[in-house]
Amino acid sequence: MYTGTLKSKSSGLKIVYRNTSLKCSVVRRRGADGRIPVRTLDRGASSSAAAAEPTGYPGGSYDTSLLVKYEHHVARHIWFGEERGPKKELKVAGHGLKLNSRVPLALPPQMESWVSRSGLASLQRTSLNKIDTNLVSAFVERWHLETSSFHMPFGEMSITLDDVACLLHLPIRGIFWSPQDVTEELAVELAVDYLGVSQSQAQSHVRSCRGSYYKLEWLYDIFVHHRAASSWAYATRAYLLMLVGSTIFADKTFTLVEARYLLLFRDLDGCSGYSWGAAALVTLYRYLGDASMYSCKQLGGYPTLLQCWIHEYFPTVGKRGENWNPAGNCGLPRAMRWSYRQGVLKVDDLRPILDELTPTDVIWRPCSNKSMPMWSQPCVFHIINKSTIINTCLLKLMQPLTILNLITSPDNFHP
Repeated sequence: MYTGTLKSKSSGLKIVYRNTSLKCSVVRRRGADGRIPVRTLDRGASSSAAAAEPTGYPGGSYDTSLLVKYEHHVARHIWFGEERGPKKELKVAGHGLKLNSRVPLALPPQMESWVSRSGLASLQRTSLNKIDTNLVSAFVERWHLETSSFHMPFGEMSITLDDVACLLHLPIRGIFWSPQDVTEELAVELAVDYLGVSQSQAQSHVRSCRGSYYKLEWLYDIFVHHRAASSWAYATRAYLLMLVGSTIFADKTFTLVEARYLLLFRDLDGCSGYSWGAAALVTLYRYLGDASMYSCKQLGGYPTLLQCWIHEYFPTVGKRGENWNPAGNCGLPRAMRWSYRQGVLKVDDLRPILDELTPTDVIWRPCSNKSMPMWSQPCVFHIINKSTIINTCLLKLMQPLTILNLITSPDNFHP
């Protein structure tokens, strides 16, 4: 088995591997791209050892068979001093302040019934007013889309369905619906049929969006108009689409929502059967994967979910405001526990802090006071030899739309 010692971060880095079975030393130089090229070894080493020697990146994976996109990952570029741009943090929008002005204190009873039964009512009050973009960006740099997890110094961790249910009170059981892509023409038809706007108004709006989208502000105006006209079904659809477009389905434009999501609200009595929590998690996973790439500058999805997850599990990282103590919860989503506090730490300051984290810095079961079956508690991903999941109590189905977690005791966790 090979072991190595890292000597320098320069592109001409030397790595010394020692193979105890061959009784020889191997000196290798990395190329300009950071890889260890497979070349002839020094005198005395066999060709079979050359074939067995791993290739990879400094400060990253030596076995790139799993992390196949690491070449484009932001962490690889940061190692060589290449930042995303003048601003090292991502552009992130939380929509919290806008939702405070758009979500009424009370909905008309006709609408309240549909909204409550939809399973989305909690999203009206869970968004942070602002997002700590430096804190979120520092964690995104540790996300890998191939494993759907944050690579921490002691192993891997991920946001789970249980976390979504705990933080947002969204249903995690039910129908998982994959929305089909829609054309601009279909986006116009959907707006006419389910939002109650005219053909000309819908055509003009979709054309201004330059794609199959609706503007969040436009949906709010439709909601206000139909509420005043007592057109409850149209008003409820516009309201719910604006709500999910500002939270769990937020995209990187920060002003638009994809028209295909309107299909979820065709039947207002049936939309309660969807697994909204799974949809929220898959959407966030997808945007985290995008944002972990060096070329990406924005983060979509629901950043409140990510930041509140960080606050729950990493109490010593970042700055957080607490609205109430969990002991006096009264059944509220735990995301409402936290409020925005402007942090003083930048991405550069947070990177070494994350590098030094140990398992004792993590609250492994923040939701343990809930009455729930033990198997659905949050779990730890413990990775050995870069890609092998070692945990007899953990099963993770590594598919983009399905996550199953079994419990592991933090008392039995050894990094």
